[in-house]
Amino acid sequence: MNLILNLKKHLALIVALISFINVNNSIAIEGPYGVHDPVMIKQDSVYYLFCTGMGISCFSTTDKIHWKREEPVFKTPPEWAVKAIPDFKGHIWAPDISYYNGKYWLLYAVSAFGKNTSCIGLAENATLNPNDKDYKWIDHGKIIQSVPGRDDWNAIDPNMIFDEDGHPWVNFGSFWSGIKLVKLTDDLSGIAQPEEWYGLAKRSRNITAKDEEAGDGAIEAPFIFKKGNYYYLFVSFDYCCRGVNSTYKIMVGRSEKLTGPYIDKTGVDMRLGGGSLVVSGNEKYPGVGHCGVYNFDGKDYIIFHGYDSTQNGRPRLLMEELQWDKENWPFVSAI
Repeated sequence: MNLILNLKKHLALIVALISFINVNNSIAIEGPYGVHDPVMIKQDSVYYLFCTGMGISCFSTTDKIHWKREEPVFKTPPEWAVKAIPDFKGHIWAPDISYYNGKYWLLYAVSAFGKNTSCIGLAENATLNPNDKDYKWIDHGKIIQSVPGRDDWNAIDPNMIFDEDGHPWVNFGSFWSGIKLVKLTDDLSGIAQPEEWYGLAKRSRNITAKDEEAGDGAIEAPFIFKKGNYYYLFVSFDYCCRGVNSTYKIMVGRSEKLTGPYIDKTGVDMRLGGGSLVVSGNEKYPGVGHCGVYNFDGKDYIIFHGYDSTQNGRPRLLMEELQWDKENWPFVSAI
């Protein structure tokens, strides 16, 4: 009998360990498949995750291990997006969730793939609990748009951040001239006037690329996290969305000012191609990226997606506890 009990205990331990993987020689929690460009927030005892998908995909969990798929944010494609983006059918990219002035605010992107025909929209909800009587997503439509031939930037991958005075800003961008930052009105109705724009990071771009082409300046998915005296700008270098051939990795720089400049560990400005490695892929997950960074219950976490080579490159949610070295740079713990 004791032998049987011991075997059961060992089996339970093995099953539990299946929930973890080794990425960059570190422990990561594996989440559900089908997750691309994840962001998270906690309301009461429930964590809500939003990601790229038809109508914006949503999952919930109470323990960060067992996940429930919720209904998408939009049941039908927003009418304004259908009119603004050719061939848009409701597949919405890279949401970002924030709590501000007593409400939940969801930024999202609609775009034509590989072109800077793109818009960033905004929706609000009083609660994220779908069983609450006040649960209802209210769409405010477009707040930022990029137009080929007019703009050398791409309005996707939004992330909301607040300055030391509590004013909202959005950093965003992909390829072209890189990552941008713009100040919003305090009621989030649009871009604040007079307009305040900053370039935060970029990589060298093929000078022969046409204005409407992305070129090879592979940087995107910005996320700013404030800790101590620094704002940390996390970005993804190289290529997503190629399954097992993806080369995504997460880089970082920091600044004492929200508006930059953001400098990496070696002193290189991220506007000049700088960036220090945080997470790269391994044999199982050759490409990992598009991260969000959060403090939950006193611990800092970094979440991102990886392309699983054992599942033909399907994207999957990955989550790591984020550590900080003596120089206050983020890293993922080694085993």
